Amino acid sequence: MMLLLRGVTMVYTNGSPVNTGFTENADLFGWFGIGRPLGVPTPVWIMGIVFLAAWYMLHHTRLGRYIYALGGNEAATRLSGINVNKIKIIVYSLCGLLASLAGIIEVARLSSAQPTAGTGYELDAIAAVVLGGTSLAGGKGRIVGTLIGALILGFLNNGLNLLGVSSYYQMIVKAVVILLAVLVDNKKQ
Repeated sequence: MMLLLRGVTMVYTNGSPVNTGFTENADLFGWFGIGRPLGVPTPVWIMGIVFLAAWYMLHHTRLGRYIYALGGNEAATRLSGINVNKIKIIVYSLCGLLASLAGIIEVARLSSAQPTAGTGYELDAIAAVVLGGTSLAGGKGRIVGTLIGALILGFLNNGLNLLGVSSYYQMIVKAVVILLAVLVDNKKQ
């Protein structure tokens, strides 16, 4: 499905970026990408708010307990009387909502809609989750660990860019880091 939608996007845009017309003095939409309230970029504020809301939901609500139960053992969750399909729909809907928020921030940040923007981000997301200690087998993981994994990956990307490392080598370095994280995860189990 992902490749299908990417292909449709490339056909629709003819592979060209779509300019939004935003500048540094942009209105509210552009502010999402380039604003700096209190000297901190708006995307960082949004990440903090989303993180705190997700942390609260996962640790202090029934839905959060159900999500952890579903990740740990779907059959046991179903047998305990929890509507597993409803929880899955809620989780996937939340994922879609957050993906659209990320897309809005990216378009506002770039001041254009690039048909190839975000290519490879899905692997970065998986890498951040694994680096944060979440098991690929399911049932283990914390949102704080995922945030730490994302920060590690962000520092790694930024550091490699600052060192002038070629993007081709950066992919290799990230792949090695992901493989090491997966190996460590497998050793734990």
